[in-house]
Amino acid sequence: MFENLNYAIVQLVHNFGAAAVVGFPVLGWYISGQASPVLRKFAWIVGLSWTVQAISGAGFGAVSYYYYQTFPDLHGIAFAALLVKILCATSGVVIAVKYLRQSAAWTPKRRRNAWGLLSLLGVTALSAAAFLRWYA
Repeated sequence: MFENLNYAIVQLVHNFGAAAVVGFPVLGWYISGQASPVLRKFAWIVGLSWTVQAISGAGFGAVSYYYYQTFPDLHGIAFAALLVKILCATSGVVIAVKYLRQSAAWTPKRRRNAWGLLSLLGVTALSAAAFLRWYA
């Protein structure tokens, strides 16, 4: 009973993180032509949301280990999908931090490209999640 509750809580956090790493970059890309301080807030949210994704993703493994004393048996497509998600999360955090530190000196095109890349990373991770879920 508690096993399922713990998985559900981790999944809930993970789902909201997924919504944020897709939604905020798409919105940021859409308004990136404007010099807007809200984009810095979006960058903070996106960076923190990618961190939440990584932590809650590890939470799935932690719950499995706690209840079964082993991590999920991932191989093939599921393992590749997990690696894609880890790469997306790492890249998303790096880009968000670079945006926060350096974007004031960037051209509008470069800022727009950053939001486009963050959008692509979010969509890629969300797509990989479907394969991870199905093949795990």
